[in-house]
Amino acid sequence: MHDAHDLPTGGIPILGIVAWSGTGKTTLIEALLPRLRARGWPTAVIKHAHHAFDIDTPGKDSHRLRQAGAAPMVVASGQRYALMMETPGADEPDLPALVAQVAALGPALILVEGFKTWPLPKLELVREPLGQPPLARHDPWVHGLAIKPGLTSEFEAVSEAVVRLDIDDVDAIVEWMIAWAAEGRGA
Repeated sequence: MHDAHDLPTGGIPILGIVAWSGTGKTTLIEALLPRLRARGWPTAVIKHAHHAFDIDTPGKDSHRLRQAGAAPMVVASGQRYALMMETPGADEPDLPALVAQVAALGPALILVEGFKTWPLPKLELVREPLGQPPLARHDPWVHGLAIKPGLTSEFEAVSEAVVRLDIDDVDAIVEWMIAWAAEGRGA
């Protein structure tokens, strides 16, 4: 089994954002990113997808070249670039390889959306009663728990070391993330 120390971050703090589907992981990250950047923390995001996806358009040159076997295929312009890599036979994305790629670009922080079972520092999000124990109750990698106010009974058995945050207070979450990352807890 891997753990966070296997991730080639180059000392860049890495934090997983984990929750059950529909909790609002992407919406929260979308709100966090401009606030983090404004505070001097440009942030890379690695998002786990549970399905096949394609960011390329069939018929375009890059799609044709990728289909012909280019691995990787990089499309670049003055405004952006995209790297596409086929991973036939892989059950799960190669998180260490993805972290190495984004770390090489020098962000101040790396957020990983999903990868719930990977042993890396995490912020768990809970908006509704879970009907099962929160990850924070048994996962020592959960450092923060952003919950909807009033959801307390399920979280009484969670270690006091896990910071509790209001899931709707984006500014407080940003403050916690910056303090957490600045302490070097993510490196």
